[in-house]
Amino acid sequence: MADQSNMSFQAGQAAGQAQVKKDDLVSKASQAAQETKEQAAGYIQQTGEQIKNMAQGASDAVKNAAGMAADNSGSAATTTRTTVSKH
Repeated sequence: MADQSNMSFQAGQAAGQAQVKKDDLVSKASQAAQETKEQAAGYIQQTGEQIKNMAQGASDAVKNAAGMAADNSGSAATTTRTTVSKH
């Protein structure tokens, strides 16, 4: 009877140790997932800012090409066109 009681005790210990190991692994996996999620959010924000800056640059280039760019005072630049007619 002592052998059976000892075996039950050892089985209980093994089950408890397995539970502790499982909990530790789940905790580590959860922490890793959270860190990955935070890194991804940072990359997405950085990429969004880069796209916004590229779009602003493209918009400024179109405005410059069309003569609609703002001058240093912040007001829109004007273009004066002079035509000469031959008589």
